[in-house]
Amino acid sequence: MPKYVIEREIPNAGKLTPQELQAISQKSCGVLHKLGPQVQWVESFVTDDKVYCVYIAPNEEMVREHARQGGFPANKISAVRSVIGPTTAEG
Repeated sequence: MPKYVIEREIPNAGKLTPQELQAISQKSCGVLHKLGPQVQWVESFVTDDKVYCVYIAPNEEMVREHARQGGFPANKISAVRSVIGPTTAEG
């Protein structure tokens, strides 16, 4: 199943409170439940003004539908082509 990185422009995202982050997470999970098990949220990284989310989905349109139903921005959606890390250097 394809993996995607979604870039969401959310001004002051890094200043969201734990309660606000929980509410956003709950909203996201509610939409995912409605969409079914084919769309999965892996994790998200919150920076000052953006949130980068990793999702597994059958296609980009399902990722866009999640954003639409949740009221979340999806400014850029990129398909992951490879994953590397420190162990990649070991060959």
